[in-house]
Amino acid sequence: MNHIALKMLMGDRGKYFGIVMGLTFASLIMTQQPAIFLGLMNRSFSFITDVGLPDIWVMDSKVQFVDDIKPLQDTELYRVRGISGVEWAMPMYKGMQKARLADGTYQNCILVGLDDATLIGGPPAMVDGKIEDLRRSDGVIVDIDGAKDKLAKPSPTPGGKSIPIKVGDSLELNDRRAIVVGLAKVTRTFQAQPVVYTTYSRAKNYAPRERKLLSFVLVKAKKGQNLTELTRRIRENTGLAAYTRQEFMDLTYKYFLKNTGIPINFGISVTLGFIVGSAIAGQTFYNFTLENLRQFGVLKAMGTSNWVLLRMILLQAVLVGSIGYGIGVGLTALFGYSMRNTILAFKFPWQLLIFSGAGVSLICVLAAVISILKVIRLEPAVVFKG
Repeated sequence: MNHIALKMLMGDRGKYFGIVMGLTFASLIMTQQPAIFLGLMNRSFSFITDVGLPDIWVMDSKVQFVDDIKPLQDTELYRVRGISGVEWAMPMYKGMQKARLADGTYQNCILVGLDDATLIGGPPAMVDGKIEDLRRSDGVIVDIDGAKDKLAKPSPTPGGKSIPIKVGDSLELNDRRAIVVGLAKVTRTFQAQPVVYTTYSRAKNYAPRERKLLSFVLVKAKKGQNLTELTRRIRENTGLAAYTRQEFMDLTYKYFLKNTGIPINFGISVTLGFIVGSAIAGQTFYNFTLENLRQFGVLKAMGTSNWVLLRMILLQAVLVGSIGYGIGVGLTALFGYSMRNTILAFKFPWQLLIFSGAGVSLICVLAAVISILKVIRLEPAVVFKG
């Protein structure tokens, strides 16, 4: 009977491919769009993940997410260092700064100032040069993506390809010279702005004059210290906000979920993909069943039970669902691979396979139920009429 079910399914190649394409479209949309959404959300806290050494981030109590900088006085650093359980605490500056390029144009970039002595909070991986080179006069390290794209020098020939900046080139930050001493690989940020690293004291010179310039205090807990207890002590003794690395990532993630239209936009795309896929696959599968009612009627007249017919329809639904799901997921993976070196955000965890698989399964179940009801109510005598 399974063989007969498959022959019935593939007998009409047009409808067979129509069902598969409908499920492929649904699978593609329900996998690709959430993958882009997850990629964007991960970029919202990518700066935190790149700074892996500190256990706790200390900041102004009104900070809502990682880019919501509310500067502190430098004296807060010494207050944090004096709290029991803190092994070390280092300053970090983070702010937006305009870089003046070689052709006179300006480009917004993220300026990060690291502790002069330890350089804690620096880029996770160096491509060219060493992080210690920041101690050289006017030294800065630029992320490799920014060096190739937004900070690149214009081509000497009109319409030509821009020339990436390299070690030894210079920029201007707040009318002060900055010499590129290294290139680093960092995770792209949510706004995809170039990231420029320098020392904390030099960052204060590059930044506009303000009374407060300390963005974060990076804290390492003593060995065996309970992080929850330490963050509580920091908050009680300083009045500042203190978050573990994961808590700060969650705070940023929830802010973007709550205060931006990104979840709604991608949610609508996924819902439309599900609805359109359901409509195409369901309608085509139902029409396929209607055209084969006489064959089902013959099988019923020959004594085939409703359970066997139900199993045949389910087999057909599982087959087209598996093929459509596989093609859709494969196209999503191919899309993500082809976009790996572009500015597009894309993250494809294994949980996403379960999500899209559940969506395709639901479409197949709905399509199969409609067809099953029609076949179960079918009278065998219909094959002898007309």
